[in-house]
Amino acid sequence: MSALIEQAAEHWQFVAPLLRKPKSEADYDRLVQALDELLDLTGDNEEHPLNDLLEIIGDWIEAYDLEHRPIPEANGVDVLRYLMHEHGLTQSDLPGVGAQSVVSEVLSGKRQLNLRQVRWLAERFKVSMEVFV
Repeated sequence: MSALIEQAAEHWQFVAPLLRKPKSEADYDRLVQALDELLDLTGDNEEHPLNDLLEIIGDWIEAYDLEHRPIPEANGVDVLRYLMHEHGLTQSDLPGVGAQSVVSEVLSGKRQLNLRQVRWLAERFKVSMEVFV
């Protein structure tokens, strides 16, 4: 048996929990905690010996998230509603879109956002214009 395999066998009981894809929420939580600890340990050092392990665990976490926590599709109005809620805004707080009645029509789907309104919203919320299209 090679020295590398002997070392791996000797330490396997400590490493094995980190080298399993998550199959449950408990597995997922364990990997997230391990990833946090690895990030604390490796910092910004991309040459750190544990960086490959960090990437593997990160990929497994991402794959689990995509399968079990898909990001819902959102249109521009959904994004606008979310941003208004997050910032505690009312329809009257968006003069760049128009009067409160115009904002109401946009939010109800009776009116589409035009290019000027999209530009104003993107600048107001510091996001890409594409999120409102």
